[in-house]
Amino acid sequence: MIRGVKFASIPVTDQDRALAFYTEKLGFRLLADQPFNEKQRWIELGISGTETRVVLFRFDDGIPHGTKMNITFWTDDVERTVRELESKGVEFVMKPQKADWGTAAIFKDIDGNTFVLSSR
Repeated sequence: MIRGVKFASIPVTDQDRALAFYTEKLGFRLLADQPFNEKQRWIELGISGTETRVVLFRFDDGIPHGTKMNITFWTDDVERTVRELESKGVEFVMKPQKADWGTAAIFKDIDGNTFVLSSR
């Protein structure tokens, strides 16, 4: 029986820059940083207080960077979180918008990947 998602991979071009962005700007915590092969490392990050994990991975012949990711992060207060992230230099391509189901915004990482930030 499937019990959950172990991790989601995010395509990046430079693992060091991506690691700095996700830990310093988004506040993710480093869980693993070890050699994967001769070209890259296995960098696994967690989100405090959750079991959610993401992997910053270079896909030389797979998912291209700068992609609309099918990953939505949630927060208790979208507007406040957007303000906090913008103060750290995170670029939002869609400012918070309210709908019947809640509030959402869209931000980009340093490789141009876009993610939704949503209310729960």
